[in-house]
Amino acid sequence: MRASDRLGGHIISGHIDGVGKVVRLQRSAGDGGALLEVEVPGDIERFIAHKGSIAVDGVSLTVNGISGRRFSANLIPHTLEATTLGALAAGSGVNIEVDLFARYVERLLQSHAE
Repeated sequence: MRASDRLGGHIISGHIDGVGKVVRLQRSAGDGGALLEVEVPGDIERFIAHKGSIAVDGVSLTVNGISGRRFSANLIPHTLEATTLGALAAGSGVNIEVDLFARYVERLLQSHAE
């Protein structure tokens, strides 16, 4: 991607911040999509924000809900078909990359507090 290109999604770098566990992948009867719920390690929980971005096994998603160490995201039919996410099941381990900007904000806040 060039700096002059239009950005039409989330920025991810491919770095894994932790391994989460799929709590459920609930298929929707009506639209062919699904709800994915994942539990993350406690050390990355603070980086997850409602309507923020998160990558699960390299697939960038929008966080739609948060409850403690769990987040949920809606998956459209195309995502289920074109990625490995459609094959997930409860108990599956998934690689998690948190929002890049959240990491920078934390670092700035840490250096300001020192």
